[in-house]
Amino acid sequence: MLPATAHAEPAPPAAEVVPGEGTATPSLVAGLAEPARAAGSPAEAAVGHLADRKGRYAIADPRRDLTAADTLTEGAEETVRFRQKHRGVPVFGAQYVVRMEHRDGRRVVTGTSGRYFTGLTVDTRAAVTGTRARERALAAVREELSRQKLAPARTAAKPGAPAARTKGTARPLTARLSAAGHGLVVLPRGAGVLAHHVTVTGADPATGGPVKREVYVDARTGFPVLSYSSIQEFGPVRTTAAGPTSATPGTVGAVTVGAVTAAGGKAPVTAGSGVRLNGAKVPLSLYRDKTGYTLSDYGRTWSTSKNPLTTYDATGKRVDEVAGTWPSGIAPVASATKKFGKAATESGAVDAHWAAGQVYDYFAAKHGRDSLDGRGGAINSLVGVRDQYGLPYVNAFWDGTKMVYGTGDEEYKPLSADLDVVGHEMTHGIVEHTAGLVYTGQSGALNEAVADYFGNAIDVTASGTPMGDPDAGLLGEDLCRTQSPRECALRDLNDGRTTAKDFLGATFGTDNGGVHLNSTIFSGALWDIREDLGAKLADRIVYRALTRYLTPLDGFTQGRAAVLAAARDLKADAGQRKAVKRAFDAHGIVPGWEKALGVDSDKLLGDVNTTRTQPGAGGGWWASSSSDESGEEAYSVYAGRTDGKGGAKRISPNDGRAHVYPDTDGKTVVWAAYGSDSVSVLSRPLAGGPVRTVWTQPATIGNVRVSGGVIAFQEVSPRGQQRVGYLRPGDREPVYVDGGSYEVFTAMPTLNGSKLGYAKLYTDADGFQQISVEVADVRTGRKVLVPPKGGYNGLASPVVTGQHVYWLVDDIPDDNRMLLRRADLDGTRVTDLIGEQDPSAHFWNLDATDSVVSLQYWKPDFGPQTGPAWSNDKLPKVVQTDADGRNLQRISCNRGEQLGLAADTGRRTVWLDGTTGHTDLVTRARPAGRC
Repeated sequence: MLPATAHAEPAPPAAEVVPGEGTATPSLVAGLAEPARAAGSPAEAAVGHLADRKGRYAIADPRRDLTAADTLTEGAEETVRFRQKHRGVPVFGAQYVVRMEHRDGRRVVTGTSGRYFTGLTVDTRAAVTGTRARERALAAVREELSRQKLAPARTAAKPGAPAARTKGTARPLTARLSAAGHGLVVLPRGAGVLAHHVTVTGADPATGGPVKREVYVDARTGFPVLSYSSIQEFGPVRTTAAGPTSATPGTVGAVTVGAVTAAGGKAPVTAGSGVRLNGAKVPLSLYRDKTGYTLSDYGRTWSTSKNPLTTYDATGKRVDEVAGTWPSGIAPVASATKKFGKAATESGAVDAHWAAGQVYDYFAAKHGRDSLDGRGGAINSLVGVRDQYGLPYVNAFWDGTKMVYGTGDEEYKPLSADLDVVGHEMTHGIVEHTAGLVYTGQSGALNEAVADYFGNAIDVTASGTPMGDPDAGLLGEDLCRTQSPRECALRDLNDGRTTAKDFLGATFGTDNGGVHLNSTIFSGALWDIREDLGAKLADRIVYRALTRYLTPLDGFTQGRAAVLAAARDLKADAGQRKAVKRAFDAHGIVPGWEKALGVDSDKLLGDVNTTRTQPGAGGGWWASSSSDESGEEAYSVYAGRTDGKGGAKRISPNDGRAHVYPDTDGKTVVWAAYGSDSVSVLSRPLAGGPVRTVWTQPATIGNVRVSGGVIAFQEVSPRGQQRVGYLRPGDREPVYVDGGSYEVFTAMPTLNGSKLGYAKLYTDADGFQQISVEVADVRTGRKVLVPPKGGYNGLASPVVTGQHVYWLVDDIPDDNRMLLRRADLDGTRVTDLIGEQDPSAHFWNLDATDSVVSLQYWKPDFGPQTGPAWSNDKLPKVVQTDADGRNLQRISCNRGEQLGLAADTGRRTVWLDGTTGHTDLVTRARPAGRC
């Protein structure tokens, strides 16, 4: 007991502890002042703190299960990031952060945050080889890029060229892709999913844009359970269909820069100049060698790393040659004199180089950061890149190592022409080297939001635009050659969007799960904070939240908590902290906000937690693949009545395989089962009975269909050969409709009774490639080829009903539309129900009954000609017409993504819906009409 005259020190404030979701480790601990080990490295002190307080953190063995990834030291503060491992295997996106300070000669822990998953028990021995995983990843990305459309290869320039038949052996239009494996990783779902991480790179044959997809292949079943793009684009703006770029063709200049070997002394910097695309003359920091001057800036980093900021001439390079790799044969943009001329201006090189310096200076001066990695790393920008077909490319992206800027076109300048775009892309680099926010879903939207915030902050600061200006929140507003800034802007941080009424649920197949769709909800809150608190304090708060709090899998709620904690750390007063909370509240970013999202459809199966596989329906029943609530369990097939009565029942065995691509005719359910070495077609009666193995082989199988005992499916070989096969009751081996010919490609089977329809790509008698729909009678073997008519850019989604066959045809290059065509089952009376030039013809998938046609409507075109870049009407929606193509109307008014439609009977349709932020199987029995 203290004597009466003594005064006890006031007790420290209680620590704030925010529980984690699905883990015993808290997601945030703040307000600490606990002594840490003074000696040793920051990482040793931090891991010791976690080990000494297992009761709080529930990390059984921090020294075994945590690996120090990065330490940030700023003055007296130290921030250590740890990556989690499970039995020696990295855990996807799992990071935990420990924050410390030196106070009065001692080191204290001030807080922790992040994601550590305590429930992982998965075995880390793989049943699937790395070679098989790469094969499955390549097949998965090829299928994603085909967009369920069979398209013939073409020898003319692809987009922008008139549709024309190609002479020669039939072969489909396919992507140039390659795959690289990165070993095993544990996906933190429930007890964990062991997966092979594979990166697939190349180009999209439909858009000409870059491909760099991160694919995670289940190491037990070989089925891809996660896939997303790691190309962090500013847009999407659009890929030009036709028309010359105003940039001067040919090279900007190529001079090989000799190595700089000086160890010290004066930086090799020469002052030069150039003219930006807006006409402004700007200073440029150059490097001089024996032959001239190049856009290499050593001055900014000479006192630290001596790594330059360099702008490279990539004229003539395609996006697939530069995305995720360093292209051969490129050199820094060069000039014979210190004054860079017209070619460097029109390629966007002057803008890219000048702007990179501005962004570097902002982060150095305002936040003490030396380059993107914080350690003086080289900063590389590429200009002059074209799309896959050598046509203008209208976008910019960060690919993990560098910034890439396309050529621009007749409407858009190269995207380096706007400082906020350069700031945005370079901030992606900073995010990658700090919080590492995974570029999918909410974490991806948070990534985009932070990039937008700093890109905008740098731009308005440089231009002197006050935050109260109506156009202060615009991004990309200076890119257009003819449109006004507000017409041209790709996003507006002051758009007032909120989670409750504007959040758009999307799958990873659409905008990586909404990374651009939903970013301005969060960046809008940050923009409001900047307007209320002023640039200096707001920028420091957001930067601190990024570098000291956020971790790879954080979403909007964790982002709010991080910003609030950063504001407290920076001694924001009560009024300022209230303003921060008010900004998030106004944008609907509050705990539990996801529960406020409403729908007008009936849920049949919630949280299916699957990717790539779609449902089937028929005879009053649905069949869908689903995992468990956490997504940990191997995919299983469930079935139920489409009126919702009776609930769902599991159809597939619990044998560790991935059971996918189901279909039902109301009597039987069929599906594909992916195992480590082979893929099987399985079937089971709805009334009960054993599961029957129909067919097994090593190739990829999809599009499984059933009707009246007949089962059809599509095979895709590792080399891309596509063919449709079917089995009748009693058949031991399938009948292939291509007759065994390698010069015929068949795909997308559809069944109704004994009638089997499919898309067919073949070579006609005159030696030209043709594409059309064929209908085979599986009882007699007789085939009827619908007379080919167009389809030179692709054909999709044939569906056989009792009287007709419907399908979609793409004849007009790059208009994002396909016409709806119908024929009688004998191939006669071919009729275009909705023409391709009809404004409503943005169709990408269909299914039909005898009375109606249900279609997936998607209008993914962007830019000033089409309104805001991201909005509800840009997401895939399900629409419906009468059998003759009349009375087109929405089935549901849900705001989120609607895909994977399957027609049942009458007007009832089921689909996968992402409105709530979860992927649910839902239905409606009648259209919703106008929305």
